Amino acid sequence: MTDTHSSPTQTDQDMMTRALELASKAGDRGEVPVGAIVYETETGTILGSGSNTRECDRDPSGHAEFIAILNACKSINDWRLNHCTLVVTLEPCPMCAGLIVNARLGRVVYGADDPKAGAVRSLYQICDDERLNHRSAILPGVMAPASSQLLKSFFKRLRDARERS
Repeated sequence: MTDTHSSPTQTDQDMMTRALELASKAGDRGEVPVGAIVYETETGTILGSGSNTRECDRDPSGHAEFIAILNACKSINDWRLNHCTLVVTLEPCPMCAGLIVNARLGRVVYGADDPKAGAVRSLYQICDDERLNHRSAILPGVMAPASSQLLKSFFKRLRDARERS
């Protein structure tokens, strides 16, 4: 369970800023505000991005990181992303953590912990489990306050709207 960097690179922070913008737009559409970017670790070239689409598409796999990973694979015409970093505003769930392992992502950088469904650090450690055939370097907590605030504001708006109706 070693991390590649003890602190985020400037590229990680820039990508998290972009992911937060995607998350905010998802929240405006009524989706849980989560955004993700996959980029080539060495060059900083963005290969894929995504935000949650579960509500709009009525698709349980419509998670930001799932979409970003699929887009990245399509852009390089390969399913192996070992030379890439995934940046996501919320700790990935078990489904997405499994996809991270299967796509061989080299690094995972995430914002807010997810104590109810987090499968990278909070509940499980799927992405760097020594029993699996691939392990990603993990960097948690990058811009976590901004990620958390976006989620808290979204769910507060939902609760307030329910109370008014």
